[in-house]
Amino acid sequence: MSFANQRVLPAIKSMKELEKLLSLSFEYIVLLGGRVGLMKPMVDLANQHGKKVLLHADLIEGLKNDEYAAEFLCQQIRPAGLISTRTAVIQKTKQNGLISIQRIFLIDSGAMDKSIELAGKTKPDFIEVLPGIVPHLIAEVRERTGIPVISGGLIRTIGEVEEALRAGAAAITTSRQQLWA
Repeated sequence: MSFANQRVLPAIKSMKELEKLLSLSFEYIVLLGGRVGLMKPMVDLANQHGKKVLLHADLIEGLKNDEYAAEFLCQQIRPAGLISTRTAVIQKTKQNGLISIQRIFLIDSGAMDKSIELAGKTKPDFIEVLPGIVPHLIAEVRERTGIPVISGGLIRTIGEVEEALRAGAAAITTSRQQLWA
């Protein structure tokens, strides 16, 4: 599983940002939530322009983050994939044949170990590591899980993008438009 050699996954929050992305060459984009009523129109618009949306299920306003919400998102909204910290959402995403991305926050060694154990059980397609600016942790998560890693959070420069990729990240996510080039 890969993102067709796309190394930067632009992350957006609004219809206005989506409209800016439509003319760019990115195939995959990350939608960081928004109001539940806007999800289908945004995903449909992206799809009409050949874009594949990775939807962050945890950040959708007006929708509880559980397996029933995931089922609704997979079957009614139909993004290319879902991003979540929740095991039930990852499992439901996999059951529906969408790309599953488990987001983990590496705040200390305990969080790292618990996240690695959880990923071993859920076996998502990708693990998104936050913060994404610690290259040796990107490499460690990849080595310990055998699951491709996406790096996100606090990536502010091209140099940090390159470091994450050199450390083994399959891609990086960023809402910083200057890094989308």
